[in-house]
Amino acid sequence: MRVFVAVFPPPEVQQALIEAARLTPTNAFRLTAPERVHLTLKFLGDVPPDSLPRITATLEPIRRDHEPFDVLTSSFGVFPSPRRARVLWAGLGEGKEQMRSLAQTVETLLEPEGFQPEKKSFMPHITLGRARRPTPFDPTGANLPELRFTVSAIDLVQSKHSPKGVAYSTLTRYEL
Repeated sequence: MRVFVAVFPPPEVQQALIEAARLTPTNAFRLTAPERVHLTLKFLGDVPPDSLPRITATLEPIRRDHEPFDVLTSSFGVFPSPRRARVLWAGLGEGKEQMRSLAQTVETLLEPEGFQPEKKSFMPHITLGRARRPTPFDPTGANLPELRFTVSAIDLVQSKHSPKGVAYSTLTRYEL
């Protein structure tokens, strides 16, 4: 089963992010369904179902090591570059350092369980859409409203692919 650790904004923020993404100056991105808008802290990949109890227990210290905090969206961005955009995302201003700390805790907790740390440094972002092929993206005129929300939990999530698309189900929620 495919599993990842994520923060999900509240539904009204998810919806507002997708509405803002629809107003960007390109239609090359297939936008994420609002209910699937999230910030990935760590992608675990395919894990055997019998390892889930161990993973769930390993992440338990998150509850005591972090307190809820506010984040504020800042601007649109793309990966890998504006000339060859494949992923459209919303960046964070306020709260990005706390998000980095949260992601680092997840990395530290899961490394002894065999999940290798990411090679790139963590850059907090909320993925909003993907392009089928590289496309130029000029952020001029792409206004992302400042949306504030409180991060009060992280989720261990299963991702299932089906003919109808991707479906997420929360396996465990860790209240901060």
